[in-house]
Amino acid sequence: MRNSEIARLIDHTLLKPDATPDKIVKLCAEARDNGFASVCVNPYWVPVVIRELAGSAVKACTVIGFPLGANSTATKVFETRDALQAGAHEIDMVINVGALIGGDTSTVQTDIAGVVREAHAAGAIVKVILETCLLSNDQKVTACKLCVEAGADFVKTSTGFSTGGATLDDVRLMRQTVGPKLGVKASGGVRSYDEVMKMVQAGATRIGTSSGIAILAGATATEGAY
Repeated sequence: MRNSEIARLIDHTLLKPDATPDKIVKLCAEARDNGFASVCVNPYWVPVVIRELAGSAVKACTVIGFPLGANSTATKVFETRDALQAGAHEIDMVINVGALIGGDTSTVQTDIAGVVREAHAAGAIVKVILETCLLSNDQKVTACKLCVEAGADFVKTSTGFSTGGATLDDVRLMRQTVGPKLGVKASGGVRSYDEVMKMVQAGATRIGTSSGIAILAGATATEGAY
């Protein structure tokens, strides 16, 4: 894959609590210069991202119910609405992990559907974070099916703030479950060009990473290997 193709897969991400305005501005400049798909930040920073990305094709992405997913549906919907009013184009929401593990699939689907309705009404897309490291394979399949039924646009592996990140087995399982229509975002621990290529081959169509610049450097160094 060419660098430009790889760049369009990447959500250039900074979600750490010590993010500063200077770091967010730098993140946006890197995204603009390299043509990344989006910049993914916590909701507070969305207005800064919108300002810095003005005139570019890079989208503003933010996270909802992050990182635990244990907010009420009403809170997640309000948070989504607020982010959309600030200009966000893409919403990455965390499912109610505990409800899913406890077997309360109705709550999980209602949660997802509420955010999806709010986002789609504003022309935004929704990626649903499953936090796969905390789930059994059966639970991952169930979560993916709930995402499909709720009208989500992507399923996403991880927040990057729990006990593990994206794995090839999880990406394959998620792709197999959602079929060709939904996107699959591999996020959490993807730091090299080789890892990106393996995730893409497993079925990922978006990569969430804070290592986008290093990944592109690796792509240049190994050009022609894939």
